[in-house]
Parts: sequence; C-alpha cells; structure tokens
Amino acid sequence: MPSRRGAVYVEGVSSADGQDYRDLARGLVKVLDVARRTLSDEEEPPELAARVTSHLGCELSEVVAVHERFQIWDHVNVYRGVDAYLARHGSAGTWFGAATGMMRPHQDLLSRLAMPGPVAVSKAGSASYGTAATGPDTDTEVVTLGLITTTAPGGEPVVIGLRAEREFGPPHGVLEILAADRAAASSARTEIARLSGEHNVFRGQVLSFGQSEHQGNELVSFLPRIPLGPDEVVLPAGVLEIIERHVTGIGSLSAELRDAGQHLKRGLLLYGPPGTGKTHTVRYLAGKLTGTTVILLTGRSIRFVEDAATLARRLQPSMVVLEDVDLIAMDRDFSEDSSPLLFTLLDAMDGVGADADVTFVLTTNRADILEHALADRPGRVDLAVEIPRPDAVCRQQLLRLYARDVAFDGDASPVVAATEGVTASYIKELVRRAVLAALRAGDRPPVLRQAHFDEVLAAMNAEHQSLTRSLLGGKSRKRIRPGERS
Repeated sequence: MPSRRGAVYVEGVSSADGQDYRDLARGLVKVLDVARRTLSDEEEPPELAARVTSHLGCELSEVVAVHERFQIWDHVNVYRGVDAYLARHGSAGTWFGAATGMMRPHQDLLSRLAMPGPVAVSKAGSASYGTAATGPDTDTEVVTLGLITTTAPGGEPVVIGLRAEREFGPPHGVLEILAADRAAASSARTEIARLSGEHNVFRGQVLSFGQSEHQGNELVSFLPRIPLGPDEVVLPAGVLEIIERHVTGIGSLSAELRDAGQHLKRGLLLYGPPGTGKTHTVRYLAGKLTGTTVILLTGRSIRFVEDAATLARRLQPSMVVLEDVDLIAMDRDFSEDSSPLLFTLLDAMDGVGADADVTFVLTTNRADILEHALADRPGRVDLAVEIPRPDAVCRQQLLRLYARDVAFDGDASPVVAATEGVTASYIKELVRRAVLAALRAGDRPPVLRQAHFDEVLAAMNAEHQSLTRSLLGGKSRKRIRPGERS
C-alpha cells in the first residue's frame, strides 16, 4: 500500500475512484463541521458561567478579572476581609462553586469558566469550606473554593472568587474579582485588602513562624500569652527596668516621638550563658504587652524573617523575637553562594522603616559571634543587655520563686552558697529534685529541708554527672589530667 504526496493507493482501486473517495471525505468533514457549529449555537452556556455573566450583565468574553495572590497562612484574614465587605455591600446570594468539572492548579477562575467542551466547569454547586485558626484555642470556617455575587463600592456588579491551592507547589491563596469593568474590580479588591487588615486575626496575638511537613512551607501558629509579674523575673537590680523602658517605654510615647521627628523602631539584644533567663524575660515582655502583636522566630524559622517583618509592620505595635541568633549566624538560606541568614535578618530589620512601632528582640548565647556583624551595620540594635549568671541575691530570690508553693524548713543561706556560679535553670531543677526527695522521704505535702538539698546537691555535683550539670547550667569542674595539680 505505497503512498505518495498524501494519497493512498489501494490495490484494485483506480486513480479515478481514489479521487472520488477523497472528495467524499472532504464533504463529510464539512458536514460534521456544520453539525458541530449548529449544535453549539443551540446549546445553552454552562450553568456556572451563565450564573456569573447574568449577574455581571455581559458576555463571558467581556469579563475582566483582577487577582491578588497571598500567603496560605493569610487565608483566614482575606476571608474575614471578604466577609466584612459583603456585610457592607450585600450579596445577591450565598457562596457557590462547581458541581461538575475540575479546577486545575495555577488556572484562574475566569479562564476555567471559558474552557469549551467536556472539560468546562459546567454546573453550579456548593462552595468548598475548610477550618482556620483564629487564636490559640479558637477557629472558624473559611471558604477554600467558591464564588459569590455582590457589588463594587461604586455599585457595579462584581463576582468575588476565593480559592486555596495546597496540592501542587507551594501552598498559597488567590482572591479574584470578576467584573465587566476593570476599575470596578480593582476598587473592590482595594477595599477588601483594607478590611482584611482591619479584621486581621493576628493583631494583638502571640504568633510563631514554623515549617509544615509539606515542602517546608512557612506556617503561622498561635501561642498563648502567659502573664508574668516582675517578681517572677529574677535579674540583677535595675536590669529589667532598663529593658522595659526600652521596649514598652518608647511605645507609650510613640505619638510624641513621631511629632519630634524621632524614630520608633528599636532593637534589643539579650546575651548571656544558656539558662540565665533570656527566654523567660522575653516571655515576660510578651505577657506585659497585651495590645502588641508578638512574632516569635527561633532556629531555622528565622529564614522567614522577611515575612515576619512585613507582618509586624502591618500589625504594629509589634515585637519580633529572634531567639538563639548565634545558631544561624553563618547559615546560608539556600546555597553556599547566598548570604548568611544573619545578613538577611539585618536587612529585614533595616527594611521595616524608622517610623514603625516595631521592636526587634534578639537573644544569643554567643554575643562575640554577632558583635562584628552588628557593629558593621549600626542602628539595627540600639541596646545590648547582659543576662548574667545569678549572684547570691538573685539565687536567694530564685529559690523563693521556685519553692513558693512548697513549705521550707530551714535557712536558704547554705543552698545559696553552694550554688555559686550556676544558672536559673540549674536552681529550678535543684528545687524540683529536692521536692522529689521530700516526697520519697514520706512528707505529704512535701516540706523542703536542708537534708534534701544536701542529698540533691551531692548527686548533681558527682563526677559522673558532669554532662548533666553542664546541660543544666551548673558549675563546670575542671578535669584534672595525670601529672597536673588540682
């Protein structure tokens, strides 16, 4: 069955007959094309597209779309903004979605509605819903894929679409405004953005940036705000007052400082050995600043500092806490050719703007690692405070603090003298073990006695407990090598 120039020669069929077959095939193609166009003209447009166009009062080809992409953790705030918008401008119905057809990732609603043939999103159905946190112990229902009809601020008809993309690529959300006029769609989007800020559930909360198991994308979670009294923060005399004056004192005078042309943004560095109370001091500040948004980043989550800084500016007054900065000082975010995370952090701090009521609090066990970088970029940190190992007065206060719910029989002075050079964490564990010793001795309720402390101190100071002692922030005991004098 040889062929030439597209013609097919069949054995036993003449050239003239072959021409007749070709003419017949061409005629059949024309008939099928006319039939397809005739049926297409008679068919009604897909139900979902018709619902959109009937509200907008125009053909689907005339519809314009305005898009706004946002972080997936911000979905709840965008939804609340849309909800507030609908409460103000009304709606002709409820949220709806697609009963048939499939939304493809990275494809906007308008292009999907315009898809022809069997792949079109045809029948209208119910919207899809999910749950989003609004606080440490509260949540709310949000639309994850749906549309709703309403009007623009100027009265023109618009359709709002909201969807969350989680299955393919980095999770994100998309707000889409469909209208017959681009200006109407843009004005609706602008007002929704403003209302999303006014009704932001993150405002005034304690937040933590972390990573999900899905492709390492950033997430925001709520943390409880734990109130602490100043008597629960044991520091050398005057230190806590200096910290409070820098963090809360400036914020209380923000209007006056702005009027005087002075900057509000401030940076605080808390440094000292592990276990001395840096994190506890931060917890005290977070509990005291009840009207302030607190954003906590620690370890590798510091790579999200740019997102955190942007959020802090939106929700000011705010405080961004970056714990154990020395651990990531020279880490590189994506490759060896990129800048260390510390430089990314410093750039983010600089980008917030001097007029923002934002406090950056950095904690570190190794101030020497950060000193050079901070000195090369002055202005990021304007107060450095050492949180040292507690002196005798502080150790006495710590013993009273950690043993405040337990009866104490005896004089604390010997315990204070025996714990010279240890950290607050060490004393906290010492009291816990002393309570256990009292319980094992049969005291119900427990009563702390000098004998219990002597027993626990002997155990904690034993040679084979050197690593445990080091991890708790106890005194290091120099290991004597053969031939050395003690």
